Amino acid sequence: MITKFRDWFGFGNQNEFQESSGHDHGSGDNGHTHGVIDASITTTSRGIWAIKWSFVILAITTALQIVVVIMSSSVALLADTIHNLADATTAIPLWVAFVLVRRPPSKVFNYGLGRVEDLAGIAIVLIILFSAVFAGYEAFNRLLHPQPIAFLGWVAVAGIIGFIGNELVAVFRIKVGREIQSAALIADGYHARTDGLTSLAVVLGAFGVWAGFPLADPIIGLLICFTLLGIVWQSAKSVIVRALDGVEPAIVDEIQHAAEHVKGIKIVSARARWLGHRLHTDIVIAVDDKLPVSAGVKLAEQLRAELLGHISALRTATITFASPDGTSPFVLTPLAHAPHHASEPFLVKSKLANGELAIVNTPDGERFRLSLSKSIQNLQATVIIDRQDAKEKLRLMVTKDSQKYESSFAPAEPHEFTATLVLKSKTQTITLPFEMKEPEGHHQ
Repeated sequence: MITKFRDWFGFGNQNEFQESSGHDHGSGDNGHTHGVIDASITTTSRGIWAIKWSFVILAITTALQIVVVIMSSSVALLADTIHNLADATTAIPLWVAFVLVRRPPSKVFNYGLGRVEDLAGIAIVLIILFSAVFAGYEAFNRLLHPQPIAFLGWVAVAGIIGFIGNELVAVFRIKVGREIQSAALIADGYHARTDGLTSLAVVLGAFGVWAGFPLADPIIGLLICFTLLGIVWQSAKSVIVRALDGVEPAIVDEIQHAAEHVKGIKIVSARARWLGHRLHTDIVIAVDDKLPVSAGVKLAEQLRAELLGHISALRTATITFASPDGTSPFVLTPLAHAPHHASEPFLVKSKLANGELAIVNTPDGERFRLSLSKSIQNLQATVIIDRQDAKEKLRLMVTKDSQKYESSFAPAEPHEFTATLVLKSKTQTITLPFEMKEPEGHHQ
């Protein structure tokens, strides 16, 4: 029962579509917060469609709640209505950003309008902050100057409507998120599900007032206000870091990791920044100064190909050369080259399928691939990796070649672990434990 409850709120399966910290930084975030636009949503029509319909559902929910707020004078319901209104209106700056970001670069905006996404994020944070302050003021004022609340039954119904509206948004976002393999949209769905609890709190406040405790209503209003402030804090951190050209340290580590695959590059330094949901990098590499220019250019192109394979969100990589003992605006890091870290494949033999499971390079980066020589129809395959902190769960989706299944994200580093391959049919489930080990000399 506890496990099902945790799964319902997203605590039990947060790694279902988790992008690893070491590979495939599509968005740079493992989750999603208000104001941070994720590439997996914006680059798919289904993702944008999901945001549009989420806006419609929350707008209808808010409109119904506003009517009851006017009738009842409940500040708890007012705070919840403001919360839902803020969630709905955040779609407006997001949509403006979607439209502007698609415009091509110009002579004035040489890098395009990716920064509009940062402005949209700041606008969203300010919207939620204003709603939190307004709701908090009204609740505190009502706590000092109590007023009777009318239509308690309708207040409870409005709270239930708020819960249903958020739950519909949650189910919708999670379903579409799984379809397009967007960890961010799935996380947004679980966030909406948590928001539904604030609406149920309104029902609790109405019951408290009915039971003879009139301060229950403003107290619930204050609790909802604190929830809004928590959202502001979480979102502001992500938005401000992006606006100030901050990136996750794992991205710089991944650039260095990609360079380790190119023999001939001795040391490397790098910096990166986000323009919208696309990553731009400046990289300085050092090679043997006796190499001809053509060979150095070839190494740079190999590095660029590795970077594009490791970091799907990468838009540009500007690569310049420096001698190993030369100067650089960044710290030059010596590279320890090693063989490519493809682990030995796992041979799959079962009643449901026979084949080979391996980590392979694809145009989108490293992926788990299950190549089948024999299988049943409508097979489902999932890899569950045992990590120290949690289990990493990667679902394998059928490709255009019906005999091949691939994960949407790369397994996290290191590629040395114990895991289980779960094969499912309509009537049977088979679990196959296996281990993967990296070649000697490549242990991170």
